[in-house]
Amino acid sequence: MVLRFSSRLNIPTVFAANRPIPWDKSKEGLVRMEICDKTEGSADDRIVELAEPGDLVLTRDLPLAERLVERDIKVLDDRGRIFTGENIKQLRSLRDFNVALAENGLDYTRTAGYGKKEVQALAQSLDRELTILLKY
Repeated sequence: MVLRFSSRLNIPTVFAANRPIPWDKSKEGLVRMEICDKTEGSADDRIVELAEPGDLVLTRDLPLAERLVERDIKVLDDRGRIFTGENIKQLRSLRDFNVALAENGLDYTRTAGYGKKEVQALAQSLDRELTILLKY
């Protein structure tokens, strides 16, 4: 879906990961794949290094989202939720609490499944945020 939006709007897109991610190679030129080394956090570090105000980053990784929001980068997750300075601290605190529960063998509430409703929410948020960013 992200590639469809970037192609339609002619927006350069960068994927950063520590392993190749399958993607439509016909979009090469507009899309770039950055393969980072396998050390902990290297892909996150590269994303933070590349991102600048006016960019849009899509991630569900809350520590990464927090780093980006602190730098005034627009961030949304794969469900269309926009991370802001106001909500990221609370979301990160809740995430850290759930991680601590899991590390101590306690069950915690997991994220619901991903279906058409979530895809539609992402598409709407992506469209809205890209439209806003493209105006500037």
